[in-house]
Amino acid sequence: MASQTVLSGNIKITPVAGKHDLDAFIDLAYRLNATDPNWVPPLRGDVKELLTPGKNPFFEHAEVQLFLARRAGKIVGRISAHIDHLALTVPPAQGMGPGTGNWGMIEAEDRAISDALIARAEQWLGDKGMIRVLAPLSLSIWDEPGLLTLGHDHPPMVMMGHHPAHLQGWIEGEGYTVAKRLVTYELDITKEFPPLIGRIIASGEKNPRIRIREVNLKDFANEAQTILHILNDAWSDNWGFVPITDSEIAYVGKKLKPLIRPDLVRIAEVDGEPVAFMMTWPDLNRPIKQIGGKLFPFGWAKLLLWLRKPKNADMRVPLMGVVKRLQASRLASQLAFMMVEYVRRAAVSEYGGKRGEIGWILDDNQGMVAIADAINSKINKEYLIYEKAL
Repeated sequence: MASQTVLSGNIKITPVAGKHDLDAFIDLAYRLNATDPNWVPPLRGDVKELLTPGKNPFFEHAEVQLFLARRAGKIVGRISAHIDHLALTVPPAQGMGPGTGNWGMIEAEDRAISDALIARAEQWLGDKGMIRVLAPLSLSIWDEPGLLTLGHDHPPMVMMGHHPAHLQGWIEGEGYTVAKRLVTYELDITKEFPPLIGRIIASGEKNPRIRIREVNLKDFANEAQTILHILNDAWSDNWGFVPITDSEIAYVGKKLKPLIRPDLVRIAEVDGEPVAFMMTWPDLNRPIKQIGGKLFPFGWAKLLLWLRKPKNADMRVPLMGVVKRLQASRLASQLAFMMVEYVRRAAVSEYGGKRGEIGWILDDNQGMVAIADAINSKINKEYLIYEKAL
């Protein structure tokens, strides 16, 4: 069925086939979002790599089909449909599970096009035996999950999505209901944390069993493995969790290394064992927005200059984790507060940071919500993941 043309009224939907179609799929987002002052054009090479088997290890355990919509010969919409076979092995109570497929990367000129694209993605998933959709995901839960429904008035930070506000009504109009709410929190990192948090941190600093260390860039391949293995353990019971494979660990480590600053990525050890981590990135979206997502002819030089020593950089904490066996203990929150504080100090003193963002966080993750509340951060963006039975 994926090889066939499907007509919906005067809209023709065809599978992406070949380089020309893939380029058109990528280019459409730049055209349709060009007038949105808060949309950040991603680097085109990164988007192409995301969508290319053999480059993105997601394809090692997933089937992906991209679709283009045309009207009167003009490309007017796109969508991705995908089945992550690792997600199918997860218990249904954790959000994914047997029979659950996904779609994402939707762009459409109008409601009729959006409706036709969603119907086509659903048909492809149904033909593959899926009985339920969880969407939007672009492509994996680890990439850009959810639809932005709060926070359209400011740009997203690195590796967070931005979508037009009207998409919410279009998707809900197709029978989708909310499966999970994800949020990000922002805070003024120039301000010290409340006195109680300071006392918790000071107590941890006196504990000889605890060591909060910087990541070692000279041994980053192994450090990445340590971090992501903690992540696989720490998040294994979370809603939406899909295991990260060894090849994905190697891929992510290589991709993220240019963004890594040792003083912004911390590993917590207890009795010499790594048990927690916190990863923080300078917000790459600011320089990417300035170069319009184009590395050539001059964008690469500007980006490399910024990466060498980010200045006045906002900071995003995309990932934190504490091994499962410690999560119900006071030690877990103490380690988290210590890592947050050490990173906050470095972000302000070394990079001129003023604003930080934590997330995404599941809105019912009580431990992380409590930490966010304790350091006086506030919700600044909301992303909804929807579900629908096929």
